[in-house]
Amino acid sequence: MLDDLTQPVVQAPMAGGPSTPELAAAVSDAGGLGFLAAGYLTADAVRAQVRATRELTAEPFGVNVFVPDTSQVDGDALATYRDRLTAEARRYGVQLGEPADDDDGWAGKLAVVREERVPVVSFTFGCPDPTVLAELREAGCATVVTVTSAGEARTAVAAGADALCVQGTEAGGHRATFTNTDPIDDTALLPLLRQVSAAVPVPLIAAGGLSSGRDVAAVLVAGARAAQLGTMFLPCPEAGTNPPHRAAIAGDCRTAVTRAFSGRPARGLVNRFLTDHSDAAPAAYPHVHHLTKALRRAGDPETMSLWAGQAHEFARAVPAADLVRELGDGARAALAETARRWPG
Repeated sequence: MLDDLTQPVVQAPMAGGPSTPELAAAVSDAGGLGFLAAGYLTADAVRAQVRATRELTAEPFGVNVFVPDTSQVDGDALATYRDRLTAEARRYGVQLGEPADDDDGWAGKLAVVREERVPVVSFTFGCPDPTVLAELREAGCATVVTVTSAGEARTAVAAGADALCVQGTEAGGHRATFTNTDPIDDTALLPLLRQVSAAVPVPLIAAGGLSSGRDVAAVLVAGARAAQLGTMFLPCPEAGTNPPHRAAIAGDCRTAVTRAFSGRPARGLVNRFLTDHSDAAPAAYPHVHHLTKALRRAGDPETMSLWAGQAHEFARAVPAADLVRELGDGARAALAETARRWPG
């Protein structure tokens, strides 16, 4: 799968709108691997996006699916957080959502990717049961599990994952930790890539704070088969990124990891909501995600989940195909320059 790419670039699946059939198709057509994000969509919507992508490209692409979160939730802490947010709801004239527990349509989405024979299926927030991975393989789907530690990598390989996406702390959006209640790990991508490559023998995709061809070259030298970038694709015209998010990405705001918006750790641009509520937010996903939905949609960038990686200031509004070629060409140039400087 990864060896067939003409550009060692994977477009990260970005749930909530940024990932579109147009973006995935443009990346795949340019020689990379485009991804759709199944998170927060219905199974029918995922099927429609898969078919729309196939109308746009004959190249392979992927779909990312959220693994249901089985972490224990502190009900009292969740109730306290809901009480805390009532003033926010009054401020914006909205109703807080119900902090429901759901599996994001897990079974239905698995059926879609099997029936549609999606070329690559990746997973976030955990590792599926070995029978799930085996059924996908029988359907012709290559499988990728996103990991944040060597221990998670061993679990995923033992379950039958074909490849792993290794996510360093620099990455924007949700941390892919298998267990939400674990302390937030701050291991950077390069040391994590070294740890994982020493632990398992499968192909690795490196993700976290990558923004240039030199960054891509660095992770290839460190043992990855490809580099995954998300934030760099947010301003692309093919992305479904909302205008306030696009505008914020272009700024020089710092990022931080928070549970304030969803109940799971995620890296985003620091705004008022993140600053005011991060310390109080419980480890409760998807409960907090449902609770804050109306606040995130209130139209104020200060209450939006503005997911972004640590290198967000380098993102530019260029066509996705141009970005893929720029990254691939830059990586090759960097590797060639290194070979000239350090022959043998």
